Amino acid sequence: MSEKGQKSENTTDDTKQHFALEPYVVKNPDEFSKNLAKMIEAAGQAASEWLKPREEGSIEEASDSTSELTNTFSKLTEYWLSDPQRAIEAQTKLFSGFMDVWSNSIQRLNDSTVPEAVDASHDKRFKDEDWSNQPFFSFLKQTYLVTSQWAEDLVADSELDPHTKHKAEFYVKQVTGALSPSNFMISNPEVFKETIATNGANLVEGMKMLADDIRDGKGDLKLRQVDGSKFVVGENLATTPGKVIARSDLIELIQYTPTTDKALKRPLLICPPWINKFYILDLNPEKSFIKWAVDQGHTVFVMAWVNPDERHKNMDWTDYIHEGLFFALDNIEKATGEKQVNAIGYCVGGTLLATALGYMAQIGDTRIATSTFFTTQVDFTHAGDLKVFVDEEQLDKLEEQMHKKGYLEGSKMATAFNMLRAGDMIWPYMVNNYMRGKAPTPFDLLYWNSDATRMACTNHLFYLRNCYHENRLSQGTMRIGDTLVDLSKVTIPIYNLAAKEDHIAPALSVFEGSKFFGGDVTYVMGGSGHIAGVVNPPAKHKYQFWTGGKVEGDFAKWVDKAEETAGSWWDHWNTWIRTQDDTEVPARKKHGGSKLKPLCDAPGTYVKVRS
Repeated sequence: MSEKGQKSENTTDDTKQHFALEPYVVKNPDEFSKNLAKMIEAAGQAASEWLKPREEGSIEEASDSTSELTNTFSKLTEYWLSDPQRAIEAQTKLFSGFMDVWSNSIQRLNDSTVPEAVDASHDKRFKDEDWSNQPFFSFLKQTYLVTSQWAEDLVADSELDPHTKHKAEFYVKQVTGALSPSNFMISNPEVFKETIATNGANLVEGMKMLADDIRDGKGDLKLRQVDGSKFVVGENLATTPGKVIARSDLIELIQYTPTTDKALKRPLLICPPWINKFYILDLNPEKSFIKWAVDQGHTVFVMAWVNPDERHKNMDWTDYIHEGLFFALDNIEKATGEKQVNAIGYCVGGTLLATALGYMAQIGDTRIATSTFFTTQVDFTHAGDLKVFVDEEQLDKLEEQMHKKGYLEGSKMATAFNMLRAGDMIWPYMVNNYMRGKAPTPFDLLYWNSDATRMACTNHLFYLRNCYHENRLSQGTMRIGDTLVDLSKVTIPIYNLAAKEDHIAPALSVFEGSKFFGGDVTYVMGGSGHIAGVVNPPAKHKYQFWTGGKVEGDFAKWVDKAEETAGSWWDHWNTWIRTQDDTEVPARKKHGGSKLKPLCDAPGTYVKVRS
């Protein structure tokens, strides 16, 4: 064979290896056709599950469900089209990006070692090697990335009012995330190959799962993120021993069983968020902050919020303070004889606690001696993407919707939170469940995340209007009853924990909020996000935390000067608590003391009510 012929043969072999087509060729057409028919049948069942409650009238479709997105994009489009030169420059930029991808793709057809024009090596959506090796998928991926970056730049370079611009940024990310080629079977090489390998059986299973999840959602998709069959609250979640010692219409108060001979004289009260359930702090013995605090010698009490229904429609923050927080304080005193506690508030539970502290300072109530906040906002200037959902028009629509039932369905809140991290919390599950046909694995954190709670109408609207929309708490214009809340009157020691990657209570927002208190604030920034930054047991040796000087000036400068410590902040917090008062007493082994009779075992009954 000639040298030229030998070179041609090698080139062909290299090409075959680089453009491996075999995984994309149907091997069993009959089986594939049968499974496609089954898939269509299962898809019809999913459509039936979606249509049935709408035909029966149990679900009312919102006629303006996409109006916010449409209105926002209209304003963005108007900005770019209002100036012809600006519009031409934007179009030229997109066309130039496409030409770069096209030119690069031609080069890579001749030389596979040429790097792609758009680097996506760190994008987990495109981890399959065929996203780069196969010309079709490579071109598709790069074109998508150029287009999505161009769309994000349109927003970044626009001159819109801050709220509209924030909404545009959020919606562009949602739309570009949804339109990623990784989210469609025909344009995702990994799913495509799996479909061929199983002769379409994965699509059949996926459509069956889709029908089941729409049925479970009673006509709306209840996205399955976890195998929930493996978990039972009170059996393998929320298992730290204790008793419910008091119950109101809003909370069950849990007192946990001591594991030490001595305990701090001041009891520890935890006020968790009601937007989700308290057992994020008690997932299992290894991850449980509650168990760890008990083991450190704290007499731990936790407020387990009710999962509200129509009976709680008219309860607002005043009720949540009096029948929630104050009810807990009253009964802790009955159970222990102590008139002061150390208090912890997490997320919105922390915002309620801060509000109560401002109110208590005005009325001379000194029952809370120290306060710790976990990822809590009191100033909402830098509140993150949740502000996208809060303006007067959207609040009016939400109020109209909530008044019909007296509460907001838990699934609605879950969807809103999932949208904040759609790339992690929505699209991977859509692909895995409904295209690959694979059920999610058991994972305690995701089970907790799926265990949604309802939002009582008046209370939720009070929170959104007074905090996110009007920012009244930090401005000193929020009222509890007839009393103005003034955070500057709060002079007790405060430990304020933020999380560096928090998308719900951004570290900057927590830092700026610290400045509104009137006393000493110890600001600490943990690694990771809203959950992992808090639930970070010392034994895991994960992440890190930063501590520094006084909360003042620019946040970035504080971070630059802060001291980084490897591992969990939990021990640092415990040292801080004991620095305030380390007086000890014999451990309180009798739940409820001599005045209260335990009602049931922890974790109680309220936490077990599913939405």
